[in-house]
Amino acid sequence: MNLIEVFSRAVGAFVVLFLLTRIMGRKQISQMTFFNYVTGISIGTIAGALTVDPSLKVSAGFVSLATWSGLTLLVAYIDLKSRKARKLIEGEPVILIKQGKILEQQLQKQRLDMDELQQLLRSKDVFSIADVHYAILETNGEFSVLLKEEKQPMKQGTIPFSKMQKQTAIPIQLIADGKIIDENLKQINVNRSWIEEQLMVSGTTLSEVFYAELQEDGSLYIDNRTDHFLQ
Repeated sequence: MNLIEVFSRAVGAFVVLFLLTRIMGRKQISQMTFFNYVTGISIGTIAGALTVDPSLKVSAGFVSLATWSGLTLLVAYIDLKSRKARKLIEGEPVILIKQGKILEQQLQKQRLDMDELQQLLRSKDVFSIADVHYAILETNGEFSVLLKEEKQPMKQGTIPFSKMQKQTAIPIQLIADGKIIDENLKQINVNRSWIEEQLMVSGTTLSEVFYAELQEDGSLYIDNRTDHFLQ
């Protein structure tokens, strides 16, 4: 294979990769889950082989790239439409510290030791585990930390709620993608009738709601499917 052919293959692979990544969207790079990681490596490997491997036909390489990208889009569509499929494909966030207590079993499942946990905390500018109320390992590998109330910086113009007003340690999803999350309702000992009553009080119905979240102070944040913005 001469240099001109290598150059032509490289340009062709570059153009196809550019178009396919634009089609697949920013999630492929902005939220790198295990699945995104695998598909990214596979597509990159095929593109590299297409450039320098003379035994690989150009047409076969392009079909392979298109197939991988098509399957990625299909999985992304299923992920968007089904919460159960989303859990299977991307997994769920893992709580490593809950209400100030380290969950040793979860650390073992994630193959993390205390040194690595403290390193993750330091990456969030937290240098003492005693300051942490919740620590969560997200599905894309990111690390989220909620400090204890007394350690949180006071925001200008806000008044902290008293402990008697607190209803939940962290906000809890009650409705996502327009569907009630029954397992989260069980966590706060309420049923579907309760959430429907709350929606009725707020002047909306379940069919109109896209997302609802129980806040730490017991209030309900609601986002409707149709949003109206001030002009």
